[in-house]
Amino acid sequence: MATGYSSGYSLQQTPTWAIAIVSFILISLSIILEHLIHLVVKWLRKHKKSDLVEAIERLKSELMILGFMSLLLTVTQDAITEICIPVVAAHTMLPCRKHVTNDTAVFDSCTAKNASKVSLVSKQGIHQLHMFIFVLAIMQILYSFLTVSLARAKMRRWKTWDEETQTIEYQVANDPNRFRYTRETTFGRRHISTFTASPAYVWIKCFFRQFFHSVAKVDFLTLRHGFISAHFSTRNSNFDFQKYIEQSLEEDFRIIVSISPVMWFTVVIFLLVDVHGWHVYLWLSYAPLLVLLILGAKLEVIMDQMALQMKDVVTKGTPLVCPSDKFFWFGQPDFVLTLLHYTLFVNAFELAFFIWVSTQFGINSCYHEHKSFTITRVVIAVAVQVLCSYVTLPLYALVAQMGSQVKGKALAKILSQWHGEVRERRRKQEQLLRSPTFGHTNLSSEWNKGKKGASEFSSTIGESIHSSEGEIVEELEHTVTTKATSFIDPPSAV
Repeated sequence: MATGYSSGYSLQQTPTWAIAIVSFILISLSIILEHLIHLVVKWLRKHKKSDLVEAIERLKSELMILGFMSLLLTVTQDAITEICIPVVAAHTMLPCRKHVTNDTAVFDSCTAKNASKVSLVSKQGIHQLHMFIFVLAIMQILYSFLTVSLARAKMRRWKTWDEETQTIEYQVANDPNRFRYTRETTFGRRHISTFTASPAYVWIKCFFRQFFHSVAKVDFLTLRHGFISAHFSTRNSNFDFQKYIEQSLEEDFRIIVSISPVMWFTVVIFLLVDVHGWHVYLWLSYAPLLVLLILGAKLEVIMDQMALQMKDVVTKGTPLVCPSDKFFWFGQPDFVLTLLHYTLFVNAFELAFFIWVSTQFGINSCYHEHKSFTITRVVIAVAVQVLCSYVTLPLYALVAQMGSQVKGKALAKILSQWHGEVRERRRKQEQLLRSPTFGHTNLSSEWNKGKKGASEFSSTIGESIHSSEGEIVEELEHTVTTKATSFIDPPSAV
């Protein structure tokens, strides 16, 4: 009786209503999930978020790979359990301390044939591996959503700073006819001091600065001015720099959500070295944190280096920083994104592994033999996720614009939207000119005041409209012809 229960029964002895219910539930959940994804993609396309749409497509591809892996495990389950290995080999590199007695000894098809042989992986082990793939897929979705949500929340305040550049107060405070040494400006006082000549002091200062006010308003405004001056003309001070950064981050997000073959092999290595007594996962949890702290400090150091470059320079109005790839490691700003990508992936794997172990084996399993180690790993994983998404990634999105090149796709989107807004404004103004109310009220008031004739008044508005659109068109043509060689595609996943 016990044997019959453990072996279970096939579909031949299963009620058809039970099969139909299970199939209906699985199909319904799949359809609902697919429809939700379709609604999200439709909303993103409506709001012209093509980069996020592509990111979702990449995420779907990664989930499809995980699903295919799970399908292969199901199809080859019997074949895998028929692979026999020596008992001695099965007792090496165990994740938990070996406890085998007569009551807990494992009997399978290989043991039935030869007492010195056991299956490569048991059916129970394959089922647990199925669950690990499922948890890893869920974590891939959650950490991607949290990453983009926290980053956009941090960057939302930058919109106010960008709009402030169009106010009279900002223009007066940054009068281009006002001459000052860079070290006397707010940006200079923040980044230049007596000890800035010491690299050790600069790194220590920048290391702690990333935790407190990592991006100040003066940093954003100064880097914005440097970016516009380097890639546009000075008359384009109304360029939406914050929107451009958001577009660049969405472009980079396509890389962050992807999983390269190297990363998949990294997962295999992590599973291989999870040996009892090695405490590999404890040390592994520190790696993302250390890399993240170094990256944050490096990005802060880059802003200090740009300020030091202008230490004794007399500046007019806002300090003019000079974007250059030489500030970044190996002259590659994208290398920072690669490190952030690996950091987020390893951290997501760490959280997925913890959740899988806790749900499959319990919180008191041998995997959590040392409770202090477990608590440390969880705290570090959560801290890394928040710090990377809310601090380091937005900081990278800003400082990465100080490279020698611009992202052509993001820039083209901003200029296209900019051009569209001007055309829409022109259409509304032309409708206003044609409206009877405007002709009888506004124009008659101008005639009565004697300040200008109707034709002069109309031509002035027309010139204003055409000059606004002409300026944008000229900027588009100027960007396409002079910056074409600077446009680069987003880096491919390593």
